[in-house]
Amino acid sequence: MPQDLSSRALELARTLVRMNTVSANSNLALIHFVRDELAKLGVKSRLTYDGGKTKANLFATLGEGKPAGVILSGHTDTVPWDGQAWTVDPLSAEVKDGKLYGRGSADMKSFIAIALSHAQAFLAEDTPFAVHFAFSYDEEVGCFGVRELIADMREAGVKPVACIVGEPTSMVPAIAHKGVYRYKCCVRGKEAHSSLTPQSVNAIEMAARVVGHVRGMAERFEREETRYEGFDVPFSTASVGQFHGGIADNVVPRDAEFRYEFRDLPTADARAMQQEVLAYARSLEPAMKKVAPDAGFRFETICETPSFLGSEADAVTRLAQRLAGEQRVTQVAFGTEAGLFKQSGIPTVVCGPGSIVQAHQPDEYVSLEQLARCEAFMSGLAATRELA
Repeated sequence: MPQDLSSRALELARTLVRMNTVSANSNLALIHFVRDELAKLGVKSRLTYDGGKTKANLFATLGEGKPAGVILSGHTDTVPWDGQAWTVDPLSAEVKDGKLYGRGSADMKSFIAIALSHAQAFLAEDTPFAVHFAFSYDEEVGCFGVRELIADMREAGVKPVACIVGEPTSMVPAIAHKGVYRYKCCVRGKEAHSSLTPQSVNAIEMAARVVGHVRGMAERFEREETRYEGFDVPFSTASVGQFHGGIADNVVPRDAEFRYEFRDLPTADARAMQQEVLAYARSLEPAMKKVAPDAGFRFETICETPSFLGSEADAVTRLAQRLAGEQRVTQVAFGTEAGLFKQSGIPTVVCGPGSIVQAHQPDEYVSLEQLARCEAFMSGLAATRELA
């Protein structure tokens, strides 16, 4: 174990990794564990639940009565590991060769654990500002939980001056990422025997026209959009991920369905992209309805996670650089909750232990060296006397 990594921080990280909080499951065991650990220190937690009361966000203020300070934000859910070739138990939290293995070790339970291990330090009387823990559910499937958390925080009158989202950035502060907007398109046509196609509306063919339009948009982005250097792909992208339709070769299909996404640059407008798709689909409907009045398109939103654009000049970025011992900043390809915190008016940066390269992979791990760096970051925050 690296000399600077405490046994308490590592054991908390192992405890959280051992909890199965795949997005399809409840996260309440983890949330209640954190709540109870904070309660031992006299800290009250605010829980906000999903509709079925099987998942919850946790928001806690360490330093009630002090000026509102910095949020430490993390999501508690993980992606599944079905079908992946793991060589260790995904819930074992095994430590070997200087690494902590397990689902969520990098993305992003270790950050939550190390923040929790410093709760006592954040409560010190000479700390002039409050530290807020904001731990959410369902980030991996669309950043759903954090929206309720932010709304509850605002309703409670809490106005933090900064937010640090602890996603895995190898402890290099990240000041930008793309958004992720996903939609489902359902097409209703009219079935007929395939020898009588003029009496039908082919749902697959109508869907294919919209798919082709999405592809055309992707080509236009690559051809015309102003580049945003620093991203692996420096322009917005559009792609179709799933397509379903048809029941037999000799039946004109009545129904078809496909799913697609936009990953927009921080300088682009994903909602305008979606409006373009809707307008194109509506332009096809008059001809469809001449044959079958109930034919047409229906769209559903799967997720809308906004892009994030901070600044190297932001006080929270400079703070993260100082605490991490980094002069660099970076941009990341993956989505986070940072855009939602930023939209709510809170200056935000993304900085946490581990690499996204290991996240979502078989034998996911975070190095103990990265955990030690994150612990030094938290210790530095506890010793900070001025956030600006």
